[in-house]
Amino acid sequence: MEDVEVIAASAICLFSIYNYACVLNKYKVQQRHRRRKRRMWMNKIHRNRTLNSMEQSFQDMIREDSGEFNNFCRMSPSDFEFLLSKIEPMIKRQSRLRIPITPKIRLALTLRYLATGDSYRNLHYLFKVSPSAISLIIPAVCKAINIVLKDQIKLPQSPEHWLSIEEGFRRQFPRCIGALDGKHIVIKCPTQSGSGAYTIVLMALVDMDYNFIFANIESKEHTNDCLLWQKIDSNNINLPPDTPLPGREQNVPYVFLGDGALASHKHLIIPYPGNHNIGTKEHTFNYILSSTRVVVENVFGLLTNVFRVFRKPIEIDIEKAPIITMTCILLHNFLRRSQSSQNIYTPPGTFDAIIDGELVEGSWRQHNIAPSVSAIRPIPLVATDTRSEVSQIRSEYTDYFYNLNL
Repeated sequence: MEDVEVIAASAICLFSIYNYACVLNKYKVQQRHRRRKRRMWMNKIHRNRTLNSMEQSFQDMIREDSGEFNNFCRMSPSDFEFLLSKIEPMIKRQSRLRIPITPKIRLALTLRYLATGDSYRNLHYLFKVSPSAISLIIPAVCKAINIVLKDQIKLPQSPEHWLSIEEGFRRQFPRCIGALDGKHIVIKCPTQSGSGAYTIVLMALVDMDYNFIFANIESKEHTNDCLLWQKIDSNNINLPPDTPLPGREQNVPYVFLGDGALASHKHLIIPYPGNHNIGTKEHTFNYILSSTRVVVENVFGLLTNVFRVFRKPIEIDIEKAPIITMTCILLHNFLRRSQSSQNIYTPPGTFDAIIDGELVEGSWRQHNIAPSVSAIRPIPLVATDTRSEVSQIRSEYTDYFYNLNL
C-alpha cells in the first residue's frame, strides 16, 4: 500500500513539474511573439511638420517688404519659382508613411545651405528636417539644378562668339578673350584621406561681364592637366585667326590672361615675374594685365561672399564637393543674367571700378576674408620657362601698351 502511495505521489509531482514547464514555455513563446510597442521614428519637432505649416512660413517670408526672402535664398521669388518648376519632377518624393518634404522646401533648404554654409544640425532646427535627410536632399537638389542650368555656361564654339567676348576687353586689353584663374577648393576631413583636408582644382574662365565662360573641376593638382588647358594646347577651341594689335603690323594671337600659377602659352599671357620699376615696359605691361584680369578676382570674391558655404573648408564627402561647387557657379551666371535677381545678387557697386582714373573697390571686398581660412584658395605660383615664340608675343603686347602711355 505504501508503494502505491509513493508511486502516486511521484506521478503527481512529475505531472506538476511537466505542467509548470509547459506553462512556462507557453509564456516564453507568447512573450517572444508579442508585438513590441513601436517607438516613434520621428522627433517631435519633425512630427509637428505639416504641408500647411511649411507653406505658410514660405508665404509669410515672400510677403515681407524687407527683402527677407531675397536675403534668405539670394534670389527673387519669381526666379525661385522658375527654378522650382524646372527641378520639381526630379526631386519630388512620395511617401505613404509620413508627410513628404515638398520640393519647395528641398530647394529652399539647399539654397539656404549654399548661402550660409550652416551645418546640417542648424538647418535641422530651421526646417524641421533631420540632418540625415538633409545630407541626401542637398546633393540631389544640386544635381537637379546643374542639369537645368547647364546651358548657363558654354565655351564659345566659333570665332564670331570669341570676338563678341573680345569686345568687352578691347578697350583695356585688345585681343583678350577671357581671364583665366585656378583655385583650390578645400574639403574638410575626408574619409578617404589620412590628412585633415583634401583639395580639388577649379579652373575657370571669365568674361568682362563677370560671367563664367568655362568651369572645370578636377582632382588633379597640376593645372596643365585640366580640360581647358588641353583644349588650349591642342588649339581645339576654334579661336579667331591671328591679327595685329591696333596700329601695329605684327600678327598676334587672341589670348587668355593668367597669372604666375599657370604655364605660359601662345594663347595664354602671364605677367613678367619679379618686381619692376615704375615706368618700365615690364611694369606697365604687368599693371595693365593685372588691372584687366581683376575681373576674375572679383568673380571669385563675390562667389565666396554670397555663397558662404565657401567661407570655410566644405564639410562634405569628396565626391559631392564638385557637384556643390558647380551649382554655385551655374547659379552665379543665372542670377547675373536675371532681370529680377541681378540687383539682388550684384547690386550697383559690387565690383571694382575705375572712376576718374582711380580704383574704387567693390563692396564685396568689405566682407572679404583671408584665403587661408576660405574654402577657395589660390594655387601657388610656379617658376615658368617662357618659350621664345611666347616671349615674342608678350613683347609685342608689351611694346604696344608701353607706346600707348608715352
